[in-house]
Amino acid sequence: MVTATTHDIEIRVETSFQPDYSVPNSAENIFAYRITITNKGHFTVQLLRRHWFIYDGPRLVREVEGEGVVGETPTLAPGEQHVYVSFCNLKSAIGRMEGSYTFVRELDDELFQVAIPSFTMATPALAN
Repeated sequence: MVTATTHDIEIRVETSFQPDYSVPNSAENIFAYRITITNKGHFTVQLLRRHWFIYDGPRLVREVEGEGVVGETPTLAPGEQHVYVSFCNLKSAIGRMEGSYTFVRELDDELFQVAIPSFTMATPALAN
């Protein structure tokens, strides 16, 4: 698990390899990641956008950008959390993701960026 806090927004990431959906010998490795977003600040905020960099092995990089997360643009009052699960497919047995979220503070419509900490995804075979 990795955690980072930016502008009083804590991002916690947990990953897991999905063997039932993966075909390692054909370069199809599926990973789930669970993200917990906690508003540790004093103002209500809303997540508007996501921006990811996906590093698939040593050479392949994908960039993903779009509205919200898994079809939602959650609003978080102080102390509230939003949890979601998503997936990533890799051709390699190891990769990583990192990026940022764009939030808006409801009090004054100020936009701000929150870092998504870099996290690694690796097949169990690499752990041995």
